[in-house]
Amino acid sequence: MNRMLQKGDFTGLARDYSQNRPDYCPSVLNGLLGLLNRPAETVDFVDVGAGTGIWTRMVKASGVRSTTAIEPNDDMRKNGIADSAETGIQWLAGSAEETGLPDASCDWLSMASSFHWADFDTATREFHRVLRPGGRFTALWNPRLIEVSPMLVEIEAHLDTLRPDIERVSSGRSGITATLTEQLWACPYFEDVVYMEGRHVIRMSPERYIGAWRSVNDLQVQLGAEKFAAFLTFVENRIAGLEEIEATYLTRAWSARRTG
Repeated sequence: MNRMLQKGDFTGLARDYSQNRPDYCPSVLNGLLGLLNRPAETVDFVDVGAGTGIWTRMVKASGVRSTTAIEPNDDMRKNGIADSAETGIQWLAGSAEETGLPDASCDWLSMASSFHWADFDTATREFHRVLRPGGRFTALWNPRLIEVSPMLVEIEAHLDTLRPDIERVSSGRSGITATLTEQLWACPYFEDVVYMEGRHVIRMSPERYIGAWRSVNDLQVQLGAEKFAAFLTFVENRIAGLEEIEATYLTRAWSARRTG
C-alpha cells in the first residue's frame, strides 16, 4: 500500500471490493421486498453507503421503480458508477448522517455491510426524515460462515497469531449486530423490527478469494501493511493447488418500519 489506510476508508481498495466481494442471498432480498407490502415497481429505493453497488444492483434488478446509491468515498463511488453503467442507478455523494436527499423521498432505504460505520442516532433520524410514511429501513451484512469449512476456520484463526486482540468490526456477526434488534426497537424513529437470515454458497477462484481479503479495511488498519502482507502469503500458501474455494455466506438483515 502506498498510503496509510484509515479505519473506514476504502480508498485504494475499491477495485478489489468491486471485483471480488460476493452477492447477497437472493432469498433474503425476496423476503425484504415482501415486507414492503407493495409491488416492487412502485418502490423508490435508496442504498446508503452503497460502496461499489453490489447490493444496489441486486435490488435494482428486482424491478424497483427507481434506485439511488449514496456513497461518501470517491474511489468506491467511481467504481460503482463504472460497474453500474446503463443500469439507470443514480449515484450521489453523501453519508448516512447527511444523505442530501429531500424529505419523504423514498419507500425503502438500506445500508449493506456499512451501517456499523454510521452514527446510530444521527443516521436513524436522517433515515426517518427521507423515508415516506410506512417506508422501511434495512441494515444487512454478508459474513462468511466459516464454521462449515475447516480450512476457512484455519485461515481465520491465523489472524489471532498475527494480532491476538484483533476486532472484526465489519464481520456482520459481532459489534453492532449483537444488539441491533434491541437498538432498533428502542429507537423512536422505527418500529416493527424484523430479522431474517439466509445462507448461500459462492464458489471462488483462488484469485477472487485473495482479492476479497484484499478489500477488507478493518484487517489492514489493525494489522498494518507488513503483517497484512504476511497474512495474504499464508492464505496463498494454504489454498495453493485448489481450483476453487467454496465459501458459505450468511446474509443477515434487519428491517424496520418508519414510525409516523
